[in-house]
Amino acid sequence: MTLAPKSLSELISFLETLAEPHILCDRDYRIVAANQAYRVKWAGQAEPLGHRCYEVSHRYTVPCDQAGESCPLQGSLRSGKRERVLHLHHTPQGETFESIELSPVRDANGEITHYVEKLEPLPVARSLTHAQGLIGRSPVFMQMMEMVSRVAPSDASVLLQGESGTGKELVARAIHQLSRRAERPFVPVDCSGLTETLFESELFGHERGAFTGATTRKTGLVEAASGGTLFLDEIGDIPLSIQVKLLRLLETGTYRLVGSPELRKAEVRIVSATHRSLTDMVLQGTFRQDIFYRLNIFPVFLPPLRERGDDILLLADALLKRVAAGRVFRLSAEAATWLGRYPYPGNVRELRNILERACLLCDGDEIRLAHLPSELVLNIPRQNAVQPWPVSRKQSPPTFEMAAFAQQVQSFAGNRKALARQLGCSERTLYRRLTELEAWQKSQV
Repeated sequence: MTLAPKSLSELISFLETLAEPHILCDRDYRIVAANQAYRVKWAGQAEPLGHRCYEVSHRYTVPCDQAGESCPLQGSLRSGKRERVLHLHHTPQGETFESIELSPVRDANGEITHYVEKLEPLPVARSLTHAQGLIGRSPVFMQMMEMVSRVAPSDASVLLQGESGTGKELVARAIHQLSRRAERPFVPVDCSGLTETLFESELFGHERGAFTGATTRKTGLVEAASGGTLFLDEIGDIPLSIQVKLLRLLETGTYRLVGSPELRKAEVRIVSATHRSLTDMVLQGTFRQDIFYRLNIFPVFLPPLRERGDDILLLADALLKRVAAGRVFRLSAEAATWLGRYPYPGNVRELRNILERACLLCDGDEIRLAHLPSELVLNIPRQNAVQPWPVSRKQSPPTFEMAAFAQQVQSFAGNRKALARQLGCSERTLYRRLTELEAWQKSQV
């Protein structure tokens, strides 16, 4: 199965006319052509032609699906259709989130012979997401980011759902920054912090003389967010009497200033968030069903930190730089192991607090177990979890950890997916550690 040389040449010529980076791959993942936009992106790096896409983008030795990630090529082979995924790629500019759109190319007999892959970096650079705290590469985190990348360019209302401390405002800001409204205001509203009497005035504003004490006209938060994004945080905490006043805004996109008969058009996008189950609240009669349907057009679920595996140590590494007040710290192997096992009922917010406290207690440059909260360290850690390797990129896993991991692998009779489940990690994490184990075993010979 192959395209005629003329057809292949015409396809490559067409790719050169496209402004976005595109590559052409065969069914064996090998890159056979790359357009000018892609070559500019990879300027200064090794020639990608002849290499497999997963070697160039991920530095893997096997396809993405064998390393615990979704593979659009395999997905397209199964469906016969275009596939789209979000991947974290290694590029000359560093690691970036990229939207991958892969389209099958068929020969005269209808057989798939090649794939055209469009690589579109998200407008928000990964360095910016690092600065904000949106850091991760676990499967559940990447699934969340894919949902964010899909909904951000639209104007659809988004409902962020997750436990307290999972970073709902950070995700809301990322949606805003990835949208066409990025240059306009992002206005957060803490719905739980507004009293019933002040809510309408704060949100919609009021005219002079609308009530006692209204000596001047007040601009509301809806007007302040004009052209941008209005983020309604903890929407589930709004009393029923106030929910009624939100309904017109959500249903018609219009509102009135307190004390004014004039209807105004609200040119804003609504992103809301809650740690509560709005579905249960609707059933209990404490949240209006009509408002729920207006908010829940595109739900995005934020995973708790305890389900994010290796992201814990990635976050710890980044958070240490933010809370260390100019000092440089590293985590001891014991501290890293404990941090990787602790269940974090307070999620990322709790991890930050733990590290900030540890920095204040540490006189040297290594955070040890003694610097972590003793009342938490005494808790029993999760069972069967894979021992995290040390955080430092220059430090190899200790011999006793490698030996213990090797014993776990050798004594397990099932497949890799079942082993990852038993060890409490993702298939991607297991693949990486198996690669490290292989290199370690060769070094011992």
